[in-house]
Amino acid sequence: MAELLLELFSEEIPARMQARAAEDLKRLVCDGLKDAQLSFERADAFVTPRRLALVVDGLPAAQPDVREERRGPRSDAPAQAIEGFLKSVGLTRDAVEERETPKGTFLFATIEKKGVATKDVLASLLPAAIGQLPWPKSMRWGTGGDRWVRPLHRILCLFDGSVVPIAAADVEVGNATVGHRFLAPDAFGVSGFADYRDKLRAAMVMLDGTERRSVIEAEAKRLAAAEGLTLRDDPALLDEVAGLVEWPVVHLGRIDEAFMDVPEEVLITSMRSHQKYFALLDADGKLAPRFAVVANTETTDGGVQVVAGNERVLRARLSDAKFFWDQDRKQSLESRLSRLAERVFHAKLGSDMDRVERIAGLAGRLADAAGADPALAERGARLAKADLTTEMVGEFPELQGIMGRYYALHDGEPAEVADAVAEHYSPLGPSDRCPNAPVSVAVALADKIDTLVGFFGIDEKPTGSKDPFALRRAALGVIRLIIENDLRLPLLQVFDGARKLYVEAAYKGEPGDDSISVAGFATHGRAGWPQPHTQTAWDLIDFLADRLKVHLKGEGVRHDLITAVFARGGEDDLVRLLARVDALKRFLDTDDGANLLTAYKRASNIVRIEEKKDGASYDGEADHRLLEQPEESGLHGQLDLAKGRISDALERERFGEAMAALAELRAPVDAFFDHVTVNCDDAGLRVNRLRLLSQIRSALGGVADFSHIEG
Repeated sequence: MAELLLELFSEEIPARMQARAAEDLKRLVCDGLKDAQLSFERADAFVTPRRLALVVDGLPAAQPDVREERRGPRSDAPAQAIEGFLKSVGLTRDAVEERETPKGTFLFATIEKKGVATKDVLASLLPAAIGQLPWPKSMRWGTGGDRWVRPLHRILCLFDGSVVPIAAADVEVGNATVGHRFLAPDAFGVSGFADYRDKLRAAMVMLDGTERRSVIEAEAKRLAAAEGLTLRDDPALLDEVAGLVEWPVVHLGRIDEAFMDVPEEVLITSMRSHQKYFALLDADGKLAPRFAVVANTETTDGGVQVVAGNERVLRARLSDAKFFWDQDRKQSLESRLSRLAERVFHAKLGSDMDRVERIAGLAGRLADAAGADPALAERGARLAKADLTTEMVGEFPELQGIMGRYYALHDGEPAEVADAVAEHYSPLGPSDRCPNAPVSVAVALADKIDTLVGFFGIDEKPTGSKDPFALRRAALGVIRLIIENDLRLPLLQVFDGARKLYVEAAYKGEPGDDSISVAGFATHGRAGWPQPHTQTAWDLIDFLADRLKVHLKGEGVRHDLITAVFARGGEDDLVRLLARVDALKRFLDTDDGANLLTAYKRASNIVRIEEKKDGASYDGEADHRLLEQPEESGLHGQLDLAKGRISDALERERFGEAMAALAELRAPVDAFFDHVTVNCDDAGLRVNRLRLLSQIRSALGGVADFSHIEG
């Protein structure tokens, strides 16, 4: 078995593209090998800023020989047909066999194809894989027409120690590579992967990105600990910096004390975004006036000049940040609101100022459900977007909300309002902290619901692959805010209230209610509403149901139970829905529940089949006068009793009691199926018994649509 070693050496590959590129190269080459019937034992891909490498071990010297048997026409077929067959298999008449079959005597050809040498297969397979690498952005260079992420300088390609002369990007192909750009720039030859890896390390290149990441983290922690500090956890920055260096060397630098009164989020963001520096924390978990910088070289002075240069650059960066901080505080957030009218939120949904007015109105309406003061909720919503017009957020958009909180506190706003400004974007994802302060919850909900209702209203819904307005994230945020804060919200009413705020804004104070026509709104208002609000609301309920299934999947909640409860109709309270789902799950986990589900499916199948055959519906009450057998009468009486108990329990949201009423149906249902023949000869009895089975379906349907439950 032999080894393939491929290295693509280029100008610096952007760090954010490296991991995906390594996986793509491995996938393309391995898929090509499998298609060529070339098996292998393992494949590993590596990437540094200047090289993309792949090693595939355990390859055979050649493809396996192929023996194929092909049947042709009958032996007495016309000469033209036989000649065509012989030509297709590349054989003469005496080289094919006549063979008797149950259908007659046919010609059979045995074709043997010798496997192509692996080296020859690679010569065509590898250039194709290199050309197909799906870079997010690529470029041309020189006079060639090839595209790649950055100009390729050379290719190292060895199979079983010999150079594979591939033709790619019109660059030199051989057994040589180079080491670190500054510390070991001379070329050297290699004979295989082990030799390649060892010589690269000697040439000051750590090939494995995981190793570079570990070295950076360990050394930064060691240097920080020596000064009584800790490294701020930042996995994404670690990954990025590991993709910027081939030989990481960590140093510590200082932040001037003059900048330490600037909010630490600003300092961290500036260091992280612009300079890729790591923040260090003191014993109290606060930002320390130190930072860690990772160099890509070793110096004779132990990094003194490297640190001095980086401190000088950071000083200039933080001077800008401090200037923005000082300038922004000269104006109150409230004074900035008028500028939001100059910012377009969406061409069909108005400006950011229009949005603020809607969110403020909606937050006030949601305040009671969240347990918040309506005045504070409206105030928080009104100021929530004001920091978008500040210099600081203009420079660091990722600080929106965070800076608004600092500026609100500086203006003397209540702490609840300032916190709502900071938290109204949250939660941003499944792992992000969910707000629990009442005012923050009300404003965050209003922000997300306004977005969902607006974009669904203008029919800008997510597709399978695209979600340009992050509506899935907004829906997940609504779900988490409701569930984690146990909010009892009738979502249909909330969505309709949000829609009315759009209508009122479009009519600029003119009367607006449910009688406003879609055409009138489209003509008179800015937005246009292509579908009735009721449809928009139910589309949103369905959308939330889909996101709820995804959200709860990790918690082991069955998606079919959520579907079954939603399918019953009329459920728009997520807390009540989950309570119902939980009770249903516990019921189905019992023997009574499992057996009743089986009986339900049996009853439903019988009724459905007979309805289709007869062209009639058997919904409706069974006639008690036609109940001949005691098992029929017992089931009929128990169904009437259970329906009342279930309805009463559901009305009081006592879902456990509803399930207990269902459990009592098991015995009479089992007895019915054991002793009663549904499709009997008496037509009247048959219809009555089918109606009795239909009543089983309707009784269980009061709890959930059991047809959606699996198992």
